[in-house]
Amino acid sequence: MKKELNEFLEKILSDEFWILMGQGFLKILAIILLTGVVIRIGRLAIRNIFKVRTRSPLRISERREATLMKLLENILSYVVYFIAFIMILSTLTINVTGILAGAGIAGLAIGFGAQNLVRDVITGFFIIFEDQFSVGDHVRVGQFEGTVEEIGLRTTKIKNWTGELHILPNGSITEVTNFSLHNSIAIVDVSIAYEGDIERAEKIISDLLETLPAKYEDLVNPPELLGVHTLNASEVVLRVVAETLPMRHFGVARMLRKDIKICLDEHGMDVPYPRLVMYSRHEEELNKRKQLGKE
Repeated sequence: MKKELNEFLEKILSDEFWILMGQGFLKILAIILLTGVVIRIGRLAIRNIFKVRTRSPLRISERREATLMKLLENILSYVVYFIAFIMILSTLTINVTGILAGAGIAGLAIGFGAQNLVRDVITGFFIIFEDQFSVGDHVRVGQFEGTVEEIGLRTTKIKNWTGELHILPNGSITEVTNFSLHNSIAIVDVSIAYEGDIERAEKIISDLLETLPAKYEDLVNPPELLGVHTLNASEVVLRVVAETLPMRHFGVARMLRKDIKICLDEHGMDVPYPRLVMYSRHEEELNKRKQLGKE
């Protein structure tokens, strides 16, 4: 026992041991630094490749470019980190070959057990391959709605307009509503009093709508006045629709309401007000008696 302890102390106190420790520490430090440099250079190269593609006649959509660029950056990080991990184990004189062989068998066993993880990865691949949605799209997935921040092979990140970030496993995404693929429609209802001149109001609104395409860039086509939409208790409702760029209909609808209101005020068209009619049964009976007495 004392002999083994003495040999251990001699080994630790020897210059060769500390030289090997220093070399190993420097190698690990160099691997970590090299990993960071490779990832940074790789990401820069990926971004430059996509910048060059913007000048090519064979282009894909900007949405898909952003998604693929983010995905390639993630794959690059995973691969480089894995290689760096293996190199660090090798520096520590750990048998890497045995670990890789065991990892293959363990990975097969985990694959059977982690079915949800496999499903997430496969679903993520098909989301990207089929271009169901991309980074920057406004989508609704189940009860979550917002802008896609990131698409990975396992999860998708959706940011709500109020700031919440929803992280969804790709395997849970079964139905998607994408609002960014096609143009949107802004709908504006304009109320006119029954005493107002409906034809005059329609003429005023139509003349205004013809001037709006030059004012708003988000309009695809000139807004259209469809005519009388509903007859309510105290108002006639006219409906205006406008085709806009994707997800621009909310802002356009607000501006249309403002412009139409100002224009109607300038032409003396009053906004209808709620009315309340008072009915007295006692007074009606008195009026009937008076009429009978006169007869």
